[in-house]
Order: sequence, then structure tokens, then C-alpha cells
Amino acid sequence: MTGSQTVDLAALERELRAGTDGEVRFDPGSRAAYATDGSNYRQVPLGVVLPRTVEAGAAALGVCARFGAPVLSRGGGTSLGGQCTNEAVVVDWTKYCDRLLSVDPEARTCVVEPGIVLDELNRRLAPHGLRFGPKPSTHSHCSLGGMIGNNSCGASAQAYGKTVDNVRRLEVLTYGGTRFWAGRTDPAEFARITAEGGDQALLYQGLKDVVGRRLAEIRQGYPKIPRRVSGYNLDSLLPENGFDVARALVGSEGTLVTVLRAELELVEVPAAEALLVLGFDDVYAAADAVPALLEHSRPTQLEAIDGRMAQLMREEHAYLDSLERLPEGDSWLLVQFTGDTTERADEQAYELLRSLGRDEDDPGVALSDDPAREREMLKAREAGLGVTARPPDGSETWEGWEDSAVAPEKLGDYLRDLERLFDRYGYQQASLYGHFGQGCVHTRIPFELREGKGVEAFRAFLFDAADLVASYGGSLSGEHGDGQARGELLPRMFAPALMEAMGEVKALFDPGDRMNPGKVVHPHRVDDDLRLGAAWRPERQRTYFAYSDDGNDFGRAVLRCVGIGNCRTHRGGVMCPSYRATGEEEHSTRGRARLLFEMLGGHADSPVTGGWRSTEVRDALDLCLACKGCRSDCPVGVDMATYKAEFLAHHYRGRPRPPAHYAMGWLPLWARLARAAPGFANAALHAPGLGRAGKLLAGIDPRRDVPLFAAESFQEAWHRSGGAQPDPRDPRTVLLWPDTFTNHFHPHVADAAVRVLEDAGFRVAVPYGPVCCGLTWISTGQLATARRVLERTTRALRPWLEAGTPVIGLEPSCTAVFRADAPDLLAGDQDVVRLAAQTRTFAEHLAGRAPEGWRPPTIGRAATVQTHCHQHAVLGADADRELMRRAGLDARVLDEGCCGLAGDFGFERGHYDLSQAIAEQGVLPAVRDTAPSALVLADGFSCRTQIDQAGTGRQALHLAEALALALDGPLPADHPEKAVPRPRLRPAPPRRLTAGLAGALTGLAGGGVLAVRARHRIRRDATR
Repeated sequence: MTGSQTVDLAALERELRAGTDGEVRFDPGSRAAYATDGSNYRQVPLGVVLPRTVEAGAAALGVCARFGAPVLSRGGGTSLGGQCTNEAVVVDWTKYCDRLLSVDPEARTCVVEPGIVLDELNRRLAPHGLRFGPKPSTHSHCSLGGMIGNNSCGASAQAYGKTVDNVRRLEVLTYGGTRFWAGRTDPAEFARITAEGGDQALLYQGLKDVVGRRLAEIRQGYPKIPRRVSGYNLDSLLPENGFDVARALVGSEGTLVTVLRAELELVEVPAAEALLVLGFDDVYAAADAVPALLEHSRPTQLEAIDGRMAQLMREEHAYLDSLERLPEGDSWLLVQFTGDTTERADEQAYELLRSLGRDEDDPGVALSDDPAREREMLKAREAGLGVTARPPDGSETWEGWEDSAVAPEKLGDYLRDLERLFDRYGYQQASLYGHFGQGCVHTRIPFELREGKGVEAFRAFLFDAADLVASYGGSLSGEHGDGQARGELLPRMFAPALMEAMGEVKALFDPGDRMNPGKVVHPHRVDDDLRLGAAWRPERQRTYFAYSDDGNDFGRAVLRCVGIGNCRTHRGGVMCPSYRATGEEEHSTRGRARLLFEMLGGHADSPVTGGWRSTEVRDALDLCLACKGCRSDCPVGVDMATYKAEFLAHHYRGRPRPPAHYAMGWLPLWARLARAAPGFANAALHAPGLGRAGKLLAGIDPRRDVPLFAAESFQEAWHRSGGAQPDPRDPRTVLLWPDTFTNHFHPHVADAAVRVLEDAGFRVAVPYGPVCCGLTWISTGQLATARRVLERTTRALRPWLEAGTPVIGLEPSCTAVFRADAPDLLAGDQDVVRLAAQTRTFAEHLAGRAPEGWRPPTIGRAATVQTHCHQHAVLGADADRELMRRAGLDARVLDEGCCGLAGDFGFERGHYDLSQAIAEQGVLPAVRDTAPSALVLADGFSCRTQIDQAGTGRQALHLAEALALALDGPLPADHPEKAVPRPRLRPAPPRRLTAGLAGALTGLAGGGVLAVRARHRIRRDATR
């Protein structure tokens, strides 16, 4: 019987709100966001609780127990076995309960709350020279509570063991309310506990009884291999193992207790590392070599990458630098050594090579002691799940048998038999990689989970695979745990007596089966509760974007998200700024993808209703900055900015939009109208009363300063100068793109770019008339208008496109439209194909196409550089780094995420606080810390605006401005940006006052009638 059928949900919600210091959510959006984890499974929760303290979490469990509501404790939600999805009250510890409570450097222990993220814990331990040993590939976002629940491992388990080997004590709470600290229990401690009586005594006496009756079975029934994660750790209760109740509870996946606090054992951070990479003809030969490697060395990591995985990386253009450093071979072992010194770490690698009869000059050998290079190599191995999940050929692979393990000496033979099993079921080209030093194999398999026959084959394969690994004395799971994916298969691995013992332990701790029911013990079938499955019936959607990489199917695009959870990281990269500021699952890329999946209507029990009109999806997407960081940083390439634009186009089709969509979304039009009287428009927009009223009407936050229109646009000044356009066929000709932001607000950036391009020997052309990439319409989901704008633009550019003239973009967001959005919005349009191919950034053209012998002017300064999110995600910044290097810039390129403004996002009413919070997480502090003599560079208009308006005391420059400034000689000693010439904003001439007033009021109003008229005007322009 399901949880919702037995619980008064309305009363439960009321009591949780009254009795819990935390956020209690039973709304459809929250339930949809938590409906699945990283697995194939989906169960809609009853509600979600985010306790502000551990005590509040314990109180919430008490309320659930009074109502008989099932409970699921959840960490990062990345579990691949279905442990973190259930029809239960989900308690998410990660938002608030993330403290490091104490550290004992001498004992090498610490006490933590369950929601703390592993990387964050290790950052806080770094001053002590300590860290937690196990390091799963999700280390940037997995929580310690989740690691304890799953008994996580990772590559470093080669040296430090599994999580269970590094837990000293746990504070736990049973469903019945018994709360205690558990650990090793010597006879005296056991006697004390049982003498005191009570529920804890009953539990301990019950455990002692189970072990006593099953002593032989427990000693003999567990595989003696490094990576046995399946089943409860009843072997930790053996007398010789100290009757360790804490370690017995590790890996129980929330089915026995809730972990409130944990005392962990720590290890020293190694002083030096060396990475030896060995090439082999195939993955079987690599596996066969493992026993010899372990016989002659004690590596801290011994990882494997096969040729299929390397091929996928090349096809996806991922980790190419790491792939280039691989030695000859078609599969590779990555062997890491650590030591007190670099020499000692290196010597271990050389000793291993000598024992194998190989040396450093062998073409199948590569050795590195460069920590940065090693991190990149190991990061490429960690990326296996994402790389193999969505191959470029359009196929899909799934978990289900992704972490089986055998003894390392049996690994080669096991892999050959597993490959034969793949062949028997027609599961071709599955990559085989993983923690070969401990016999743990990772793979993703192209199961067909959309139709009945495919689901039947999926189930049959799992049972055959379970029998195969059991025949090798192995484990169903070597890392990810059982959950629902392997719970039903456990009897293929464990004898009936052991299964009975596990059931007895479950009955002791959770007699009503309310703790994460249906997992591990008394599990649901492996083919129940599938996220897809034969009953999944989504409606195919007609869309504006083509989604050509996803079979022209929006649903397949949404399914890119497989729950890896990289969008829940807190540092580094760009994705996902709103999650980093809010800590909300619903405001992560993954959470939004989950809501979009539910919106597709494939399941009758979906909490999200209304399709494209869904308010839950709208609210979740409202705080998406459309930064596109997920497009590059998500391992499977989820592009939430595009999905958001698509959703908004359908959501508001045929009905009024938010005022900001008219004000900021139609910015190119208002900028053109303001050209009649820019001075008056500026005065009106910044007048105390009129400006505030205008912001109110336009949906702009009153705390935002509206950027000033330039007295003369770049195009006006360029064509007023009367210079002839160069011949498009001249190989020296480049077309400088006059994007709206540069043209109307920062024309000095374009002036600087012209100077530098001409210094490099290029002849600059500028389009006549109004042209636009459509960015603002795209970002606000006005896609029909964006199409018309783009079609008009390509017609205007046709002579240049036909001649193959390079189109140079200065504004990264607009340049990215031509390279990414336009080809998908106007799929098959050859002019757009040409435009995408011919569009280059300013730095790309100068770094890669400048005449031989030209060198950029020498700047010779340090610089803090903020890379625009769209450049990071679509265009890349390698050319910028190279150009800055040639110009003598000592560039500190920030890895601090989004600036927080993100086009219209930071201007829109209701977004200001979040926008500032995002900026203060990294970008603004870095700018404030920049020395007065150093430059602050930001090519993005949004980034410069955020920096300028945040009171940093600095004014950011475009790279073109910095180079143009250097053309004039040495830069000033302090605040060099003040030397950049910028046009003054002249007052409006009286004869243009009337037209200027009309233009300003039109821009301020941003309302229905004016917008409709403007829409008709654009439509007429597009048909000329």
C-alpha cells in the first residue's frame, strides 16, 4: 500500500509546518523536482521538508511517525539505484544542515552534519592538512549523509577504503524515535547499554541475537573482495569486528535509521602525487594486467578508461587535452602514487615500470607529476557517466548494471563474459571503465525502456548479469548500492540465511517498513516505478527550436538530464548560479529538467498539470538566468536557457506577458526609437519621479540604474563619416557586427575594435540600417518575433554571407546567438548556416586570422578577467587567453561563475536580490580585490554593467578597449580604465524633443497596445 493511500496529507502538512523549524513543501512543483534521482526510477514524494537544524529534522521525523508516513532521507540525490526516490516525505538535509561541527587534528577525526558536501568539507579541513579519504566522482556535490547511506567509494578507495572504513561513530534516529550514538561496542559498553534498558537496549540485544544465530553464514556469506557494497553490513557486527553498529548501518540507504551526525576518520593530504598511464591493446588486456600491478605496487588510485569512452570524448569534443596525453593503446590504466616528496611519488612509478620490464620511453607509457595535469586526466575518468550517457549518435544509455565488482584477479575473465552477455542481448558498444584496481566496473547500457519488450529484456538481462557476477564470487554493487535497481537481485548473490538475517535487522529497526520502503529489503521489482517504462505516454510537442541534436524532439532534449547533479556544485564553472544562491533543488538545472519532464504528461500521477501553461514550471524557470552554463558544464549538455525560451513562447502564446518582456525583450526597438533624442530619453529614464514610474511600468526593479543611451550610435557615427564600404570579396574585409548593446550604449567598444582591427591590417565594414540577432526576444521566449528578426538580418547580410566575409562579434551573448541559437531556430536556412560558420569573436579573429607578423600592442599589466557565461558555454575563451598572452597581459581569468545580471534577468522586478547574491559569491569580491594598477576586463555588456553598478570602484573594459588603449602608449599607473575615451552624453536638441519624448515614453510603457504596434512594425520590416 502506498504512502498517500494511508496518510492524511493535509493534516500531515499542517503538523509539519507547526512542529518543524524548516521549509515544508507539499506543492506540485517541489514534489515534481524530487520525483527521481540519478536512476531509472520515479516515485512522486508526498512532500518535502528542508530542516534548518538537525533537531528540526528529528522533529519532522517524529511528526511523520505519528502519521505513519514513510520517510526518505536525501542528500545530493545522485543515487543510481533508486535509493533517493520514494512515495514518502523527503527530508533534504543539504540546504541548511551542512556544518562541520568539530575537528580533532591529533586524532584525525571530525564531526559533521549530514548535508555537508564532500568538497566543502575537504576545503574546511585543508588548513589542518586533512581530508576525508573516499572521493566519489560526484565529490563536488555529494553530501556526507548520502555517502554514508550508500557506502560510497570513488577512485581514492584504492588507498583509503569505502565510506564504511572511515566512519567512527554515527548519531542516528529510528522511525520509532530512538536516538543514540553508535560505534564499536566492546563487551563493557554492550553491557552498559543493555543494563540501561529501553529501545536502544532492545535493538542491540536483537542485533546480537541475529548475529549469534547466523554467525557462520555471516562469516562465510559475504564476498571477500575490495568492493562489496550490496546488502547490509552485518559482517561489521561480528565479534572480531568489534560489534560496530555504526558501520553496520553504513550503506543501509535510509531503510533502517536516519543519520543526524557523523564522526569521521580523516587522512593526511598527500604532499606530492605522480600519475602513470599505461596503454593496452584492449580493455581486457588492461584488466588482465591489474593483478601484476597490485603485486608490485601500492597505488592510491588505479583507474581504467577504454577505447569506447575515449572515442566518445573525441566525438563530444570533451577532455581533448587529456586524450592527447594518453600513450599508445586502445585502453588505459591510470595509476596514481603519492609521497612525501615529488621524487618519492615518482620513484614508486619508476619502480613499477621496472618490475613490468617497461620504461618511460615506451610509447605505451606516460608519466606526469604535474598536479594540474593529473587532475585533468582523472577528471576525464570521473566524467565517464556523463560522457557515456548521451552519445553523439543519438542513442541513449542507462544505468542498471553500472557498478558490479569482482576480485581484481578475476576481472579480465569477468569482462569477457560480460561482453558476451551484452552481445546476447544486442546491447552493443557499451563502454567498460572504472576502478579496476578494486575490480569495480562502470558501464551504461542501451536498454530500451520505452516499450514492453525492451523492459522485459532489461529485467531478464539484470537477472542473468546477477547470476554471472555471483558465479565469480562478486558483488552486484561495488559502489552505488542496491536501492531498487538491485534489491530484488540480492537473493542471487546472498544465501537464503543471509537474506533472512537482513530481513530480521530491517524488522528490528523499522517494523512498519516506513523508512525508505521498497529498497534493499522487501524491494519493489526492478522493472517497477520506471521513469520511462511501457506505460509512459508523453505527447510529442510542436516547438520553435529544432532540437536537431535530439532527433527534433523536445522530450528527448529534456531527457538529457540523467540526474548526475553537477548543477548542484558550489564553486567553479558557470552552472547553476540560481542554485548556488538559493540551495534549492527546484532552482537547479536538474530540478527544472525534472519539472519539464513531468510537464510532458507521460505519467498519469504527475503532480505537474496544464502542459505549457503550468505555473509550477513557470515559477521554476523564473529564476533561471538563461546563462547557458549548463550547455557546457552539464556532462550531458542540458541547455536550460533554450528550454526556458521554448517554454515561455508556449506559456504566453496568445496572452499578456510580464511587462519586462515588452520593455527588455523589445530593447532593440526602443533603442532605435531613442535615437531620435537620446539625451531626452536618458533624462526621462533617470528623472526621480518619471524614471521610477517608468521602471514600475516596465517591470524593472527600482534599485537598478537603466543604462544610458549613447549620444550617437556606432552605426550613426560610422556612416556619418562617409567612408566607403570595402569590397566583401576582399580577403582583408571583416564585417563588424553592431549588436544593440555596443551600438546604442557602448559605441566606444566598437570604436576601439575598429582601431585594433585596422592596426592588424583588416578593412572594416559595418552593415547599413537596423539589424539584430534577436537575443532579447529569444531570452524572453518571443520566438516567432525572433525568427522574423533573424530572417530580416540574414537578408541584410546576404552579400557578406555569400562572399564568405568574416562577421566579428563584440558582444558574447549576441555572437553566441549566431553560433548556436539561430541555426536551431531557423534550421535548414542556408544563410543562417553560413552566418554561424562565418561568425567569430574579436579575439578568435585576431588570434587566428591576423596577418603574419602582426602582434597586438603590449599592455604589460595584470588583469582580472570575467568571461561572459555565453562565451564560456558556446564560444570558448581559448582565443582570448592567447590574445591576452601575446599582448603581455598577466590574466587572472575568474572561475567564479555568473555575474548575476544576465541580460534582462537582473533588471526584472523580483530578481534584484538574487542577482546581487550571485555576483557577491565571486565576481564582485574578485573585482574589489583587483589592484588599482591592474585592468578589469569583461567583454559582456551585462558583466560590465553589473561591475559598474555594484559600487566596486572599478569600470570594466572590453578586451578591444584595453588593446586600443595600448596603441596610444603606456597605460596610466592606477585605474587605467579611466584613460579610455568615452563619448559624452549630449543633451537633446530642442527640435528633436517631441520625437524623443515619444520614444522615451514608448520604451518606458512596455505595455500591450504599444507592444502590439511595435510588433506590427517589426513584421512589416521583416517582409521588406
